Amino acid sequence: MNLAAANNESLAEFSNVLIYSAMAVYTLAFLAHIAEWTFGSRSKVGRTAAALTADGRAAAPKVRVARKGGGTTVLERPRVVTRSSPGARDVPDGPGAAGGDQQGDLYGRIAVSLTVLAFLIEAAGVVARAVSVQRAPWGNMYEFSTTFSTVAVGAYLAFLLARKNVRWIGLPLVTTVLLDLGIAVTWLYTESDQLVPALDSYWLWIHVSTAIFCGAVFYLGAVATLLYLFRDSYESKLADGVDPGSFARSVLQRLPSAASLDKFAYRINAAVFPLWTFTIIAGAIWAGDAWGRYWGWDAKEVWSFITWVAYAAYLHARATAGWKGRKAAYIALIAFACFLFNYYGVNLFVNSLHGYAGV
Repeated sequence: MNLAAANNESLAEFSNVLIYSAMAVYTLAFLAHIAEWTFGSRSKVGRTAAALTADGRAAAPKVRVARKGGGTTVLERPRVVTRSSPGARDVPDGPGAAGGDQQGDLYGRIAVSLTVLAFLIEAAGVVARAVSVQRAPWGNMYEFSTTFSTVAVGAYLAFLLARKNVRWIGLPLVTTVLLDLGIAVTWLYTESDQLVPALDSYWLWIHVSTAIFCGAVFYLGAVATLLYLFRDSYESKLADGVDPGSFARSVLQRLPSAASLDKFAYRINAAVFPLWTFTIIAGAIWAGDAWGRYWGWDAKEVWSFITWVAYAAYLHARATAGWKGRKAAYIALIAFACFLFNYYGVNLFVNSLHGYAGV
């Protein structure tokens, strides 16, 4: 073994150590997020809901009416719930997982700090892997997975850096990242090696990196959409005077309102959809260079297009009055499920020209 090969192997091993170290720090961040949600106080939304009545039913507001000759009469006004659109109510946002509590906010800051540290360690692991193989670090499923989770966390931290109230994503994000990395190091791990000829192209940097970024942002949109469905159900129960249960009162009340979650999911899905369109076009151009045809109905190509159609249907549904709210949210989750199948299912279970990705 020459010196260069030995150095590359050492870098690959160092990359593995960094990935495992990142997993350890992500675990600490996960525990800190659990503490944040467990010990943080109730949000303004929760306090407002609890103040309606002691038994969880919404009390009818009282109205004072002036009488002739002086004095006032107190009347009961029927409770009215206003909705600006399906899935949207006049409900204030919760201030995030901490709920304004000093102790909860402390745990939340610790969780974010640990997430930043884990992100930096994982990013260093991805870079070390790239240097060890002297190419883009997403030539197989293992490398794609580690880069994907790094980009997802990076996107989340970018929102925080832009002072967006998205700390509520932290717990599901860290949980998913741990699951993703666990699958990667357990079942998808591939020794560092050079690419097969079909992948040895500058389009690997363009096409796959764009797909990774799109998937990471689509993931954040899927989390927001799923939480929207839970939060919308919670608000519906409050509006109908139904006790949502202790779990909902302790957790869902700390989230932003259903309308805010829905708006967040729509905005980021709409923003990244043109980039996903470019990803498919870039893949077709690469296929023309590598295989002499731009489109061959390969499984990966088909499911990429199905994902595109599903997200296009979601955006169209949002523009259609009868399909806003929960119906559109279901389409968004189906679209992300298509992306996941394209990510895992095609490579693992379907014979494809893209099956050389190390699985």
